[in-house]
Amino acid sequence: MSLPDDCDVEKIAEVAIALMYLTFEGSRGELRAWKGLDWDVLAVLHEKGWIGNPRTKARSVLVTETGGKQARLLFERHFKAKP
Repeated sequence: MSLPDDCDVEKIAEVAIALMYLTFEGSRGELRAWKGLDWDVLAVLHEKGWIGNPRTKARSVLVTETGGKQARLLFERHFKAKP
């Protein structure tokens, strides 16, 4: 699937990295996430510098330091329950 021309790519990127936050796993100073999203969405996240190159055989992708911070912030913004 490719992203429709009339969609808000910024919003898609925000929600995608926020949802990836749920799959973050770290070891040896490296943060990784499952890359079960559409390739076009992963490409946008890579262009933003939030994840490493998704075009590998690995089932997970490296999350950059910036991407990790953004993911947490955006997860809380979009999905944290309001009191």
